[in-house]
Parts: sequence; C-alpha cells; structure tokens
Amino acid sequence: MDRRVFLAGTGAVLLAAPLVAEAQQAAKVPRIGFLSPLSPTDNPDLLEAFRQGMRELGYAEGQTIAIEYRFAEGRPERLPALAAELVRLKVDVIVTTGPPAPEAAKQATGTIPIVFAFVGDPVAERLIANLARPGGNITGLASITPEVVGKQLELLKEVASKVSPVAVLQNPSNQIHPFVLREAEGAARALGMQLQILKAGSPAEIEAAFAAMRSQRAGGVLVLRDALFLAQRTQIVALAAKSHLPAVYGHREEAEAGGLMAYGASVPFMYRRAATYVDKILKGAKPGDLPVEQPTKFELVINLKTAKALGLTIQQSLLQRADEVIE
Repeated sequence: MDRRVFLAGTGAVLLAAPLVAEAQQAAKVPRIGFLSPLSPTDNPDLLEAFRQGMRELGYAEGQTIAIEYRFAEGRPERLPALAAELVRLKVDVIVTTGPPAPEAAKQATGTIPIVFAFVGDPVAERLIANLARPGGNITGLASITPEVVGKQLELLKEVASKVSPVAVLQNPSNQIHPFVLREAEGAARALGMQLQILKAGSPAEIEAAFAAMRSQRAGGVLVLRDALFLAQRTQIVALAAKSHLPAVYGHREEAEAGGLMAYGASVPFMYRRAATYVDKILKGAKPGDLPVEQPTKFELVINLKTAKALGLTIQQSLLQRADEVIE
C-alpha cells in the first residue's frame, strides 16, 4: 500500500514537472532594447508611436513585454557603450531610431536581432546588402526615396519663386547626406536653382551656418532630414524666421514647430510599423529574411502663420494638396 502511494506520488510529481516548466517558460517576458541618439523628451511622439504599435499587436508594456530604454541625450559618442549595455542584458530585440544608433547596435552584436525604425538608405549606409533580403541580424524601415529631395526643392520654388540660391543644411556626421546631396544637385539643375551647402554638426554650428546664409544672401533653406536637426528644430525655425528665409523640412514636427513647410515620409507611421518587425521576430522570424520596408506614406504640412510672417501667399491649389495646414 505504501509502495502504491509512493508510486502515485512520484507519478504526480513527474506529471507536474512539465506543467511547472511550461509555466516558467510562459512567465518569461520578452525584453526589447530601445536605442536612441536623442533624449526621451526630444521626440516623445515617436516613442509613443512605437509603443502604440506594440499595443495594437497585443503587447502590454510591463506585463507581456519589457522595454529597456537607452538614450544618448544628443551625444552620439555614447551610443556604442549604450548598445553594449543592451547586449549584456541579453535583450531579445534591439530597436534603434535614427543614425548613428543602427550602426552602434550593429557593431555591438552580430546575433541579437536589430530593427531600425528610421534610417535613410540602409544599403548606402552599409547596414545591409540588399533591401529584399537584408541578411544578417538587422532589418527595418528606410525613409528616403530619391525623388523626395527634388520634391522638396520643387515645393520651395512653388512657394517662393525667387528662392535661389538655396542653402542646404547638412550634418557632416550623417552618412546618407552625401547621397541626398547628389540627388539635390541634380534636381536643382533641372529646376534652374543654385545650391549653397552648409555643414552643421552641433547647435553652435547651426547658428554659424545661418550667419553664413545671411552673408551669402541665400533665398531659402532646405533642411535635410537628420536626428540633430529634428532635435534642434526650435532653434532652426527661429533662425530661419530671424533671417527671413523660407525653409522646407523633412519632418512634420519641424513645420509644427513653426517651419514654413515639411514634406517627407511619415516618421510616426514608420515607428508604428517597426513594432510589426519586433512582433515577427519574437514569433521566430529571422531579421535577415524580413525585407526592408520603404516609405509608402508621405506628408505635406504647410504652416500658414509662418507664410504670412514671411509675406508669402500660398496658392489654394497647393493648400488643397497638403495633408495638414497649420493656421
């Protein structure tokens, strides 16, 4: 009798063991590393867009998923150390924002999956070899198509016919900007415009660049898409207003901050889409097999208040084409 009780008890323990193991496995909460060159307050809407994307896919932060945030606070030299921290934490996926965060993550690990929520041209930046089959441990969303910068110059000329020469604000540390400038130069020739390339890699250099624009008598400004310029949008918009220069930007947030107009891929949309890559990877997909997504949603935002301050009249036909008009 005692032996039967013992065997029954042993069997119960053996039957319970897989259930305990399953419960422990179910209790494991995936961890996502979030790596950004900016501070949490620079673009909170973008971070929220990613969180929203995760919620839409059924994830609850702090319950079914954990996110480890690492912000370089505008100091890109900190990114390699922050990426190394995420690797040491053995996160399941690293999500990066704009350059140079993807590069830092790629250098830190060749095994942990990496999803870039926002880069220019990942092939030109040597993050991947091919858009259709990225290979390796990295994939995500690209933001730039060749015709965008030409469209920006075209819009600037449509709003201010005497805009030439156009000053182009470039960040020398942004690897995609040389490729964008080549496109801009070709588009400018076709539009009969001259370009003045001015480099700025810090707030002080942005100030100096606008001083150069005034001395060189620029007629307008094209601000290339860049994490620093987006973070410093209040400064840039104020300098453009002070210099009485019509400017076109690549992020809607820059027009919302007082810039004349912005045209480009919707960055919040891209951040929400990044969540779908994370979801697929957590469910077993290999990042190298997931094609890089190119922009499908573009936005034109016009700030009428700024146009009036500059003495510009925006044609009704252009206003009707805008996705948003700020009055």
